Amino acid sequence: MKILVSNDDGFTAAGLFSLVKVMSQFGDITVVAPKVHQSAMSMAVSLGYRQLAYKPLPQMSPGSWHYLDATPASCVKFGLEYFYEHRNPDLVICGINHGSNASAAANYSATLGATEEGALNGCKAIAVSICDYSSQADFSAVEKRLPAIVKDLLDNWPEDSYGLFYNINFPKLPDSEIKGVKFARQGRGHWVKEFQKFDAERLTHYDPTNLFGRLQRFSPLEEGETGYMMVGDFVDDEPDGISQCADHSLIEDGWITITPCRVDHTDYKELSRHV
Repeated sequence: MKILVSNDDGFTAAGLFSLVKVMSQFGDITVVAPKVHQSAMSMAVSLGYRQLAYKPLPQMSPGSWHYLDATPASCVKFGLEYFYEHRNPDLVICGINHGSNASAAANYSATLGATEEGALNGCKAIAVSICDYSSQADFSAVEKRLPAIVKDLLDNWPEDSYGLFYNINFPKLPDSEIKGVKFARQGRGHWVKEFQKFDAERLTHYDPTNLFGRLQRFSPLEEGETGYMMVGDFVDDEPDGISQCADHSLIEDGWITITPCRVDHTDYKELSRHV
């Protein structure tokens, strides 16, 4: 089995090593990951004739490792073009993302964007996240449970699967406290009060292991500029009575969630009203 692995937290992220450890049980691994942290890039690609730094990493294992100084979706594009020129891999899998990609976070997620890139190119594709932003997150429950989840998805992949990809989210819990696995729909929600004055001390408090600070490149302010940072408070928009099937609600209740997604964004119910 040929497997292309990527992520959005960069090639040094602990979650990537954990995912490769798990997936090496399934077959041959090729890693193409961003050089630096690339969260919230969604499906952005590195256009504009900008030089993209590529580097093979023969000292890293298992599998064949590489980084590209580009967006996660571009890393998957690069991997498909240069390492699977005549035949797609059997699976594209991205993660393990440090932080939840449930509810509205899925719309911004570069982990999901890279996974969607795989699906767009006709590959089976899976995204994996854990609701823990720490650079030293505990992946033991993921490593224990993910192999069975991936095997079950692959064994039961539907025939009519154009553009299908799966979004898996693990709660921040020890394995003994996880209730099980449930399929879920994407939850409803949004963020408010998102732009606040930049405060390095607050950033460190929010991110004590400094995952974002270490991996992102901050530009110095020019004269007359004011620095802001995106933080915000999540607002749950779930209507009363149906939140029990929403991914973020189930995760909070201790479940691993699997949300089926498609690259086709068409609202077929609305389309049927007009054709």
